[in-house]
Amino acid sequence: MKILMVLTSHDQLGDTGKKTGFWLEEFAAPYYVFKDAGAQITLASPAGGQPPLDPKSDAPDAQTESTERFKNDPEAQKALATTLTLAEVKADAYDGLFYPGGHGPLWDLAESRDSIALIEAFAQAGKPFALVCHAPGVLRHVKTADGKPLVKGLTVTGFSNSEEAAVQLTDVVPFLVEDELKKLGAHYEKGPDWGSYVVEDGNLVTGQNPASSEDAADALLAKLG
Repeated sequence: MKILMVLTSHDQLGDTGKKTGFWLEEFAAPYYVFKDAGAQITLASPAGGQPPLDPKSDAPDAQTESTERFKNDPEAQKALATTLTLAEVKADAYDGLFYPGGHGPLWDLAESRDSIALIEAFAQAGKPFALVCHAPGVLRHVKTADGKPLVKGLTVTGFSNSEEAAVQLTDVVPFLVEDELKKLGAHYEKGPDWGSYVVEDGNLVTGQNPASSEDAADALLAKLG
């Protein structure tokens, strides 16, 4: 079982002068779900190499069992430091696809032709893929074979407007995940802010927020059998 995890390469939080990137828990929790299931994991990002870590996700109050495990795992750290470039990965080499969030993906992966083509290839091949927190926003330009938005008519979740307001970034992000998914014709659902909430529709798995990352990874694994 081969799983590809795609991380952001974007580290600037709009015009604020602050840093962003991927959210540590949203990478670490799924990584160990897959690893403990015996999956072969490949990591990729638009620029390749070390993806930027959102510093807030490295704060003491954001740590979990999975993030602590990662910090004591030189092999996982090396894998993260040497991600492949997204342009060099081929969809047919993998069985499953997972996108951790963090705010970074809204800027680069949402607009990346390589990312769009990768997800479209997975969808058309009938292979499962999962996106967590801000990562469902990466679906904004992904289309079906007949040119419609991939998420049109599908039930999805993702980082909610109320959660974005709580972190005071509503006016900083290039678009709001909840609004964008609704605009594309998706049936958007959400649970309580900051609680795990995962939605499955066909081969698509979406998770609402960092707390949803492990459950979303479990759901992807279940689809892989």
